[in-house]
Formats: sequence, structure tokens, C-alpha cells
Amino acid sequence: QVQLVESGGGFVQAGGSLRLSCAASGTTFSDHVIAWFRQAQGKELEWVGSIGSDSSPYYAASVRGRFTISRENTKNTVHLHMNRLQPEDTAVYSCAAAKFVLRLADTQGYKYWGQGTEVTVSS
Repeated sequence: QVQLVESGGGFVQAGGSLRLSCAASGTTFSDHVIAWFRQAQGKELEWVGSIGSDSSPYYAASVRGRFTISRENTKNTVHLHMNRLQPEDTAVYSCAAAKFVLRLADTQGYKYWGQGTEVTVSS
């Protein structure tokens, strides 16, 4: 059984940083595309970025230059490094995994999902 578990969420002031982690079990993580999505209260799920099995990262325009995705295959873990956080980054952040995905931002393309970790950025 594949499980994804996010950690690292919390409260931070605007301009601060957080690092989220997504730990996988039950599968070979290294050959999966891993994505981060977020959902703010009352809003739809939004793609944040993805990292390919070759560690190539891809980002949504709203976070490019502030967020970085990296992977530690030996630990079956992917990190989302978030810098210069703003109140509009407040959301529940979830990771998702798939072996193949046609469109990185398409939620339907990801088979496995974590429960999410909450990030709150105060102004």
C-alpha cells in the first residue's frame, strides 16, 4: 500500500520560509513524478509544482523564483522549500505521485495523494 505523508507545515510571518516534506512508503519513489498542490480555504486545488524522476523541477508562475522542489531518493522524500512567503500562500499543501502524467498540473493524473499539511502566513 502506497502512502504519502506530508510534514513541515506551520505558522510563519510574511517574508519567512518553510520547508515541507513528503515521505513515501510502499513504492519505489525514485521513478515517480511528485507534485505539490495547495488549496486555500474556499478555493480550488492549485498546482504548485512538480519534480520529475530525473529531478527536473517545474513550477507554477505564482511560486516560480520563491519555491524550490528537491528530492532525496535514498530517503524516499521530496521537499518543497518555500521562501519569501506571502499571506496568499496560506493553504493546505498536499503532495501527489504518479509514474506517468501527461499534464503536470492535472490532479487527475496523480494516483497517490497525501493528507496535506497546513501552512499559514501572517501579514
